[in-house]
Amino acid sequence: MNKIEITNKLKTAKINQALGVFIALFGLIVIFAMIFTETFVQQMTDLVAGLILLGIGGGMIWKSKLTQIKLNAQERFE
Repeated sequence: MNKIEITNKLKTAKINQALGVFIALFGLIVIFAMIFTETFVQQMTDLVAGLILLGIGGGMIWKSKLTQIKLNAQERFE
């Protein structure tokens, strides 16, 4: 892999990290919105949706961090 490919993949990983932060924060907002719902079904729906969004966002952040670490190590050895 040449330096240009590594740079492009690093940019993609940083974009995915930012998107993961956005999705995770949105999940937290949905979980917080549980307070303002009236019925048990609405609360459980908000909880499940918020946890799913939080999981997706956390996974994106985790994967992009691993990719950045791997590519930065690869870039140093080239």
